[in-house]
Amino acid sequence: MRYEDVAELLPGIVDGTVEIDDRTLAFVESDLRCQAELARYRRLLRALEQLRYRYSEPAPGLLAATLVALAEEGERRAIRSLLSGRRLAYAGAALGGVAVAGAAATAVLLARRLRAA
Repeated sequence: MRYEDVAELLPGIVDGTVEIDDRTLAFVESDLRCQAELARYRRLLRALEQLRYRYSEPAPGLLAATLVALAEEGERRAIRSLLSGRRLAYAGAALGGVAVAGAAATAVLLARRLRAA
């Protein structure tokens, strides 16, 4: 038996969700790599258990700073949106002006032709 054969079973062995046969148990108890991995999983479970009951107090002013940052980002996005909207409006106005000028030039040319005829 090799470490790779039992590596996926080790977390379940520690938390009790996996049952192993006597041969695998004997290997896990004799293999140093398995023992080290089991010790790591046990430490991890203890640390997670301790975190369950620990409460961290946020730094004073953190909520206010977060709200200010969110408001500033909202303003930046609104300004960017407004500027991109203006650019679009300017482009639309320019195209509209070109269309009006073209229509006026066409009207003048038609009027000259009608007078000439």
